[in-house]
Amino acid sequence: MFRHRPGPLALLAAAALLPGAVLETFGSSSVAVSGAGHFALVGVAAVIAAVASIGLTVAGVRRRDGQTTLLGTAFSTMTAMLAVHGFATPGVLVGPNGVVAVAGGLSLPVGAAVLALTALPAVRTTRRMGRLLGLQAALAAGIVALGASGLLRPSLVPAVPASGSRAALALMATGIVLYGLLANRAIRTFALTRRADDLVVAVGCVWLALASVGTLTRTPGSLGFWLGHGLEIGGVLLLGIPVALDLRRSGASRPLVGDLSAGEIVAGEEAYLGVRVRALMAGLGAHDGSTAGHSRRVALLAVQVGEALELPPATLRHLAVGGLLHDVGKLSVAGAILRKPAKLTDDEYAEVKRHPGAGVKLLRELGGFPATVLGLVGEHHERLDGAGYPAGLTAEQLSIGPRILAACDVYDALVSDRVYSEAWSTDRALALLREQAGTAFDPRCVEALAGIVAPDTLSARAVAPAPAVGVPAIRTA
Repeated sequence: MFRHRPGPLALLAAAALLPGAVLETFGSSSVAVSGAGHFALVGVAAVIAAVASIGLTVAGVRRRDGQTTLLGTAFSTMTAMLAVHGFATPGVLVGPNGVVAVAGGLSLPVGAAVLALTALPAVRTTRRMGRLLGLQAALAAGIVALGASGLLRPSLVPAVPASGSRAALALMATGIVLYGLLANRAIRTFALTRRADDLVVAVGCVWLALASVGTLTRTPGSLGFWLGHGLEIGGVLLLGIPVALDLRRSGASRPLVGDLSAGEIVAGEEAYLGVRVRALMAGLGAHDGSTAGHSRRVALLAVQVGEALELPPATLRHLAVGGLLHDVGKLSVAGAILRKPAKLTDDEYAEVKRHPGAGVKLLRELGGFPATVLGLVGEHHERLDGAGYPAGLTAEQLSIGPRILAACDVYDALVSDRVYSEAWSTDRALALLREQAGTAFDPRCVEALAGIVAPDTLSARAVAPAPAVGVPAIRTA
């Protein structure tokens, strides 16, 4: 869950270091900002949070999506807190009061807590929008009512948490932990999508965590206090803008929820994997529709197997791209050969067997595809015992990706109707893979695949390596 590549982590560290260094070095310096200035700063953050809340709530209710609706609740809660904090600014509408400290101290941790609830299984499956809308209304109304009561009778609310107090430090620690969890979700989503928007959300979470440090540990009127408010506005913006873009594109926002599956990026190849992958798949579909359909099914199975084996998100993304493009080299094979209903001649079969190398060559010429994807395209017909092609690689030379793709490729070829053969049953196809597990196929991959395509009949036994037998010449065109 917390395994990430150094690049995104380095970016988050850089996003935290500069404002963190300023906060530590100059945070105690006094800065003269009027009450009206404080009101304006907090008002800007409240408006941004309100816009995000409305958009998420409307989208969530329309789609009957509990997670999206709860995201809207988190932003509405922050909006209410910030609004109360702003209106309680001493010297603007009211005099000295404790509400300004309470609302300011709670706004970030409470918002983070509601955002974190989107990971709960009950929220993932609920379709009862009425309850979520009731919760949203109750939280906002309760916050506003308590704030108004405190402003009408200032003696009711003490000015807590005082800056640097135990209560303030506890709130700060809570906020840091919760925003850290949210940043982790966003980085995981980024590892799958490689979208800058998702990484921006992670940076926003870091800034909001730092904002809680500034607002809860520095005295009002200090540079650190105002820097905290500035980071709060920046953080809400960095969360709100990608949310708005996601709502416009797909009606949902995923980085804060962190539940985007690798299967979804296969299904949304253009949105998540880029126009080049989409263009290649379109070209493959025009050349031979059955190959394109086979490629999509293999990619989906491959990422599901990868998730079952708990592979990191970056590896799942490579499996998605490699699975979709594993047969792209067949663009160089004549369509008449790919669609031939009869047995191929030796020359025709030799032509088909050149497609892994042709695919690697094409992707290299296009540029921008990582070595892992090239390996998947070039090695998906290799076998553990060295009986595969084109290079005759053995188990010691094959990473987990090509092993997964090999099993999924053969399985889908067996269970699909082709012009040259009728589809096998799932049980028969799995029996062949299990028979050759340990020699041709990786036993872990075979059993993970079986758990996906036949979960009710999955055997819990360990797969014993079968005697070395040749893999039948299965055409996966």
